[in-house]
Amino acid sequence: MKFDLTILMYIIPSVIMFCCGVYGFITRKNMIAILISLELMLNAVDINFVVFNRYLFPGQMEGMMFSLFAIAIAAGETALAIAIVINVYRVVKNVDIRELTKMKF
Repeated sequence: MKFDLTILMYIIPSVIMFCCGVYGFITRKNMIAILISLELMLNAVDINFVVFNRYLFPGQMEGMMFSLFAIAIAAGETALAIAIVINVYRVVKNVDIRELTKMKF
């Protein structure tokens, strides 16, 4: 199997997206920004599914199916997370992670 440099045109932006998502997930204190960072990481993984499927198994569609499944799971996860954020905002009146310790009492 010959190494194709065109795969790097997809993998490098995917790695950058994933690293930006991890950085945002770790450094942000706003719950909405954390959710956006998580979605960025999931989209980078979806790109990798499609690229490796096309590179390793060009005639098959498993990578695309995994990507569609991951997008569906991400949509459900986002809807649930937004519902949680709305409920937290109703109780605490803030979506800052540091303010969530008030909910313990």
